[in-house]
Parts: sequence; C-alpha cells; structure tokens
Amino acid sequence: MSDPQSRREYIRDIATKATKDDHPSRWFEQVYTTAEGESAAIPWAQMQPNPHLLAWLDKCDRPSPSQRALVVGCGLGDDAEALVERGYQVTAFDISPTAIAWCQERFPNSSVEYQVADLFEFAQTHSQAFDLVFECRTIQALPLTVRQPTISAICQLLAPEGTLFLITNVREDEAEPDGPPWPLSERELQQIPQQGLQEIQRRRPSGTNRPTLCLEYRRVP
Repeated sequence: MSDPQSRREYIRDIATKATKDDHPSRWFEQVYTTAEGESAAIPWAQMQPNPHLLAWLDKCDRPSPSQRALVVGCGLGDDAEALVERGYQVTAFDISPTAIAWCQERFPNSSVEYQVADLFEFAQTHSQAFDLVFECRTIQALPLTVRQPTISAICQLLAPEGTLFLITNVREDEAEPDGPPWPLSERELQQIPQQGLQEIQRRRPSGTNRPTLCLEYRRVP
C-alpha cells in the first residue's frame, strides 16, 4: 500500500470502524503493524521532533534535573528524545506495542522510559506525576464520544503547577467533523480549564496549511 492516498483511506476506514469498538484507540496498533517497518506508511511519523515543540522549548527555561516530562501517544519517539536532550526525565507511552518496540529499536541507548500503556489506565496510576505533559494531535485522533474523558485523563497527569503543552487541529464550529482526525472546537478546548488548568498562551503557527493551535496551560496550585 505504497500510494499515500490509498494509505490515508485505509487508515480512515479502520479508525472509523474503531469508533464502534469498545476501545476506539486500538486501531493505532493495526496502523503500525501493517506499516511493516516503513515509517513512510505512518502519516504522522515525521522522523524528527515536532518543530512547534522545539520552538516552544527554545523559549522555556532549562528544567531542573528532577523535572519529569511525559509524551502522550509518543509514536516513534522523536519528541520524547527532544525532551531528554533538553534535560527532562522523560516517560513516553503509546497504546501500540509495535510503536514502542520501534522506538526502542531506533533509540537503543535512550534514557527515555518507553512504555506500552492505555491513557485512561496510565492516568489512574500516574495522577499528578509529571511537571510537563506534551500532547500532539492524540486527542483529535479519538472520536468525540471519548473526548471529555480523554481531556480529563491528560489533565490528571499534571503535577501542581505543572505545564501542559498541546498541539491540535481545531474546527470553527460545534458540528461533528468528518474524521478522523476530529479537530477540537473551542467549546471542547474550554474543558481543559474546567480541569483546574489555566491557559497561559495560544498561537497559530505560521507555515502550516492546517488550522493548528499550540496551547500552553498550567495547573493552578
């Protein structure tokens, strides 16, 4: 399935079917296994750190040696490795065992703690455990039926005064979008402050043809 358009249609088909499943994120493993080691078959795998994350980190103070960072839905690991290079103690998880094995193969000497985990279970066992949580387009990859609990679980991971840095596509109205992905609406973004987080900044990055927002939140002490 080397044709990019065919690959996108295939992914959209299995993701749409997963919305009827009792576990709507299970389709990620199918994407990684059918890629058969070809990163070009993973549409979101850029094989380099997200440039919006790097730009944000460039404006931040260097963390203390004890500060812990988490990458939600880490994919093939580039963002996690960027955070380690900036000085964080990094944990990164993905629901796909194939993705995590791929990370460990790519970065065999990494200090990142790569884990296979389900977000909802991980949030229960790591409540308020991280000083920085990075989430890039994972929320929008899950259907609207689980949006509120997904947002709640991600916010639950933040330590007091911890920071959430979020990159997501957005939509202009509340109508249910045709996905995947399912971009977030402003009303859905407002669920984040309802979890005890304060919005610090938001910006629309230039140089992208997608309606993208980068948002920074901090947990109110």
